[in-house]
Amino acid sequence: MRHPKRSAVVLCSLLAGVLVGGAFAAAVFSSPAPAWAQADNAANDADASGEELALEMPVDAATPPADAEESPPEEKSYLQWMAESLGVSYSIVFLAISFTLVSLLVMNILTARRESLLPTALVENFESLLNEEKYQEAYERAKSDESMLGQVLSAGLAKLSRGYNEAIEAMQETGEEENMKLEHRLSYIALIGTVSPMIGLLGTVQGMIASFQVIATSATAPKAAQLAEGIATALFTTLVGLMIAIPAIAAYNILRNRIARLVLEVGILSEDLMSRFSNVGAKK
Repeated sequence: MRHPKRSAVVLCSLLAGVLVGGAFAAAVFSSPAPAWAQADNAANDADASGEELALEMPVDAATPPADAEESPPEEKSYLQWMAESLGVSYSIVFLAISFTLVSLLVMNILTARRESLLPTALVENFESLLNEEKYQEAYERAKSDESMLGQVLSAGLAKLSRGYNEAIEAMQETGEEENMKLEHRLSYIALIGTVSPMIGLLGTVQGMIASFQVIATSATAPKAAQLAEGIATALFTTLVGLMIAIPAIAAYNILRNRIARLVLEVGILSEDLMSRFSNVGAKK
């Protein structure tokens, strides 16, 4: 049966991922236009009003005004432009990666706390029970705690009847197993930090191919707007991939160093608590 605390950690991680993904999606479709876009729109409005004034003046019917057939550019926010450049496929992929990254970050941050690996209450209760020579109660107290220290201490007490050296070996094996679980969960953050730039590079290549295809298939010189579509896809996929990868790699290294330090403290503290049994099984 899954422990309630562990279920709470997973639930908090999933909720955090949902909130961040929903906020990003809402920002894409509802954010206002940036200042530079508003300035360009104002300039376009000024040009349009100037054209209206020019149209009021008498002109030759045989010579239509320049750019009469061109429609004004559509007003877009920066995030809307990004969403259109990424397309449905890349948007879904990056949103899924972002959701997973946030969930993993929350889960690993909650796990890498000192109280999660080295609970102060467990240390005090376990030591007091040993001082009172209540070894069975101490074993049950450590076994019921899901922290790494609790699992290590319970493994040592379970093998203590075979001797102190056997107990230390059991503690070391359990510590290595728990450490492997922590590193295994943490490694997914490093995987995201490696895969995200590769997806961005894939979008870069695809966008550049699309731009060169416009040049190759156009009978005349292509317009800049047609080339900008592929270039925007290339740049935005690279940008989003790096925006995901940089914090993922930084968080992975910070959490890995913190977990390594806490695991070392677990080993030192557990051996110190069990040192009173160093004469058990010793040959006289």
